[in-house]
Amino acid sequence: MPASTVRKRSRSRIIGAVALAAGASLMLAACGSTKDTANAGSGGTGKVGVILPLLTSPFWQSYNDYVPKMAKSEGVQVLKTVNSNSDPSQQITDIDNELTQGVKGLVVAPLDSAAIQAGLDQAERKGVPVVAVDVAPDKGKVAMVVRADNVAYGEKACDYLGQHVSSGKVVQIMGDLASVNGRDRSAAFRSCVKKKYPKLTVLEIPAKWESDTAAAKLDTLLGANPDIKGIYLQAGGVYLAPTLQTLKSKGMLKPAGQQGHIAIVSNDGIPQEYDAIRKGQIDATVSQPADAYAKYGLYYIKAAMAGKTFKPGPTDHGSVIVELPSGILEDQLPAPLVTKANVDDPKLWGNTVK
Repeated sequence: MPASTVRKRSRSRIIGAVALAAGASLMLAACGSTKDTANAGSGGTGKVGVILPLLTSPFWQSYNDYVPKMAKSEGVQVLKTVNSNSDPSQQITDIDNELTQGVKGLVVAPLDSAAIQAGLDQAERKGVPVVAVDVAPDKGKVAMVVRADNVAYGEKACDYLGQHVSSGKVVQIMGDLASVNGRDRSAAFRSCVKKKYPKLTVLEIPAKWESDTAAAKLDTLLGANPDIKGIYLQAGGVYLAPTLQTLKSKGMLKPAGQQGHIAIVSNDGIPQEYDAIRKGQIDATVSQPADAYAKYGLYYIKAAMAGKTFKPGPTDHGSVIVELPSGILEDQLPAPLVTKANVDDPKLWGNTVK
């Protein structure tokens, strides 16, 4: 998830977008429940546009596959999904195109937490509610953010490595720091290691959700630091394959339990990570709920189109709605740690993908 030069051009093209306060403030209902507002919008009906950040990751491919299935179960009419292809500027154009087609709601997975505001403003001016999936915007109006606790991702990875690597160097291959996900995971991992595992030294690779960047920088880092003891992959969908290939090319891919094994914790919960855990190539991953992202993204957009709103508190589906510092509400879905002990759990979405 786009190179810095693309991002700079993207922001320069969209920086002129001005937020017009057209919608009324969200009314609060009882914890985990909905309340009809005075303006019922489209009454919960109408076409919904679903915009993806990219399709080069198995995680987003799985999410894309879940969308039509969950749309059917939630009773939502969705248009064919749109792929913004890792370009924040294209994503704004995609939003505009969907609005031109007359959608009554949008479900968007933002590429850039700041840049997405221009698209959110376009939707607000047209009175079209938006639900953000996976990434929270820094500013702009959304009915809900459907996301897991990304701070917890970094902390879980830190604790796993800290409990299995007594001392030495560990690497975190980071996501795009223009995304709140990249910022949250990076800062949480760094802070946790410093506080709880001071004998570990953290080396960092900014990889911007790009597999080629991750592979090239990891190759260079391992050349200078052949004594690496652990690696945290912030996105298995884009970093798993290049990491394993780079370690293999250097003769450093040792199975778990064998001397010289490098402990690896990932994020996503895709089938490829589970296979790697079973083979002993990596040790753990945090299962990011692709199925629940699709289900509750569509659930909340249907509610928003019907004029319903929510307030912080426990939900009826095992999560908690929190209010972010920006005032935006976020449904933080469960994201369990998966190891060899529970990798075959049939309830994990990564074990249901055919």
